[in-house]
Amino acid sequence: MQKWYQIFHRNTGLSPYVWVVFYILPFYFIFRSSSPYQVAIGVSMIMLFFVCYVLSFISRGWTVYFWTSVQIVISITMTLWFGYVYFSLFLAFFIGNIQNKAGFITLYTVHLLTTVVAVNFGFVSKNPVFLSQLPFVLLSLIAVILLPVTTYSRNRSDKLQGQLEVANRKLSELVKLEERQRIARDLHDTLGQKLSLIGLKSDLAGRLIPKNPQQALIEIEDVRQTARTALKEMREMVTQMRGLRLEEEIYRIGQILKAAEVELTVEGDPHLTNTSLMSENVLSMCLKEAVTNVVKHSGASFCRIAIEPSPADLVVTIEDNGKGIAGEPLRLGNGLRGIKERLEFVNGSLDIAVAGGTKIVMKVPGVWNQAETEVQA
Repeated sequence: MQKWYQIFHRNTGLSPYVWVVFYILPFYFIFRSSSPYQVAIGVSMIMLFFVCYVLSFISRGWTVYFWTSVQIVISITMTLWFGYVYFSLFLAFFIGNIQNKAGFITLYTVHLLTTVVAVNFGFVSKNPVFLSQLPFVLLSLIAVILLPVTTYSRNRSDKLQGQLEVANRKLSELVKLEERQRIARDLHDTLGQKLSLIGLKSDLAGRLIPKNPQQALIEIEDVRQTARTALKEMREMVTQMRGLRLEEEIYRIGQILKAAEVELTVEGDPHLTNTSLMSENVLSMCLKEAVTNVVKHSGASFCRIAIEPSPADLVVTIEDNGKGIAGEPLRLGNGLRGIKERLEFVNGSLDIAVAGGTKIVMKVPGVWNQAETEVQA
């Protein structure tokens, strides 16, 4: 959350002080005046503007607006008195770096209106200094209009991108934590009961050996069978842990797209029953890579995922309304090339279409449920 005193973007680096080299220009305009009194006032205003400019960057809270207001007054005075309009460029850059939306809009409006009024007054009064530098004055007006907006938008975009990266990292940590808890529950449910049963039967067999050896052998056989069942269930659980389920991956994808402000529509049932674990694992990784490309490169506001299972194959379509993939013929980047190679590993295929966005069609072969196959045999 933005704090009340964080009204200025911190990541400006040395760029504010690069402008200092242009402080030599107003002296040219000031020393054109023949009055020592005006020269003294002009030099004083330049020094005061420099001090206020530095204080604006290092201050916090309401003092930022105060020093900026002083700079606006100095800029208007220099424009009307000496015909020097270029202090407005310093202010345009500074105002664009203000984070607080209300403060930015207020200072931007005041600065723009005062600059336009001062420049028009110079033209109306037919100031020869203004007329001699007409092209540069017009360029300055354009910069006063565009520079704050573009700077503010860029800083805003950088801030949102940083927040998105932080949210993705937190989401990744939450997913890991949930996976650890799921593994702990599975281990408890799978092995806890079996190991307890093995312990009880082993104690019983130990007590039966001197009294009823035949029954003790039966109990030991039950212990052996229970241990084999536990081992089989453990192997199956480990196999499932190593794989990525499409249903779980779509849930995570939904959270990522929501954080990126991309609307997601899912068509079809992501719970697959007719696809091998390996194919589903590969398909989940490919889907994750495809959606990552949507978030990073497409600039889309909408993403559609369609799942069409059948006994013969499984088709997953990812479609967005972004800017598409540039280049003709179509060139695959590293991400799409990796998707294609993964799908080919399981005898799948990848098709890409670009028309009003990007449409990716991934297909993997289907596999009949093993139990059904054994019954038919």
